[in-house]
Amino acid sequence: MLQPRTYTPEEVAGILQLSKNTVYELIGRGEIVARKFGKVYRIPASSMSFVFTGMDEDIYQAQLEDEKNLKRIEKTLRKVRKDTWNNSQSF
Repeated sequence: MLQPRTYTPEEVAGILQLSKNTVYELIGRGEIVARKFGKVYRIPASSMSFVFTGMDEDIYQAQLEDEKNLKRIEKTLRKVRKDTWNNSQSF
């Protein structure tokens, strides 16, 4: 079974070019989501997107999907408003 990729705080510090202490501070503030196993932390790869976007990966993906549908929604709204306006003019 394929396991999701996890990082140590030291690896995350290297990736983000931060000190190890800063990574621990970010974990403590909840800006990086991590699990503690005994005395060690493991940080899921999905937590890294949170650092850059301020959102969990699933919320970020949902936002991207919403943005893709925005033009279609705006077009539908314009049509409904136009139809409503035209129907109200007939009185």
